[in-house]
Amino acid sequence: MENKTPEVPPIQGTPPPQEPVKYKFPTETIELPSKGLLYPEDHALSSGKIEMKYMTAKEEDILTNQNFINNGTVLDKLLQSLIITKVNYNDLLIGDKNAIMIASRILGYGKDYEFEYEGEEHVVDLSELENKEIDENLFVRGQNNFEYTLPHTGTNITFRLMDGHLEKKIENELKGLKKVNKLSSADLSTRMKHLITSVEGDETPKTIRDFVDNYLLARDSRALREHIKNIQPDISLKSTLIIKGEEEEVEVPIGINFFFPDA
Repeated sequence: MENKTPEVPPIQGTPPPQEPVKYKFPTETIELPSKGLLYPEDHALSSGKIEMKYMTAKEEDILTNQNFINNGTVLDKLLQSLIITKVNYNDLLIGDKNAIMIASRILGYGKDYEFEYEGEEHVVDLSELENKEIDENLFVRGQNNFEYTLPHTGTNITFRLMDGHLEKKIENELKGLKKVNKLSSADLSTRMKHLITSVEGDETPKTIRDFVDNYLLARDSRALREHIKNIQPDISLKSTLIIKGEEEEVEVPIGINFFFPDA
């Protein structure tokens, strides 16, 4: 006769195990100033949009983290935490990152931003700030490279727009220069050495560095910086304020209370 293990009847009234409650974070889709034109076609940002979540207590912890504040990474840490789209954060163009920063403030503390300007208190609706208009004819989809002729010497160069990777390279080089010479102030020339990608068709880094150090006139350097500023996709921080009874268009200042409204 076969032995059978008797079945144990279930205990009456015992509820079945429940899965932990899952909360869905509300998210928003942000339009990038670059419209995705400068990212490779297979890149997540080539759609010209990025998805972000609303700020939570976790992000407030980031904003008050003294280590992040002291080493200057607090904003990057915050934005990385808020971005939902799977993307390398350093791939972001600086202008797109600026737009994401404004969006993060709106998603965290609302659209109204109070600040002092010319001794008067003002309130700006951040949701009304618009992305700069860009001349799409200047862009070749998927390519971050532009041609320019320096106006005073006629030298033909190519250059690129700043992204997170380039920003970190420049930052690291400047830190290295400071270690060698604490009085070093090569910020502008170092930036030019990384932004310029060729001189008269020569892409050799040595040639570019030699050109910047010895042949790039100050007025040509200024003209190039102004040209880059004009074509760079970005969010416009200009807003019309009433100052002493008169309308005036000003650049909205980003102060300490931008992410700390109660400061």
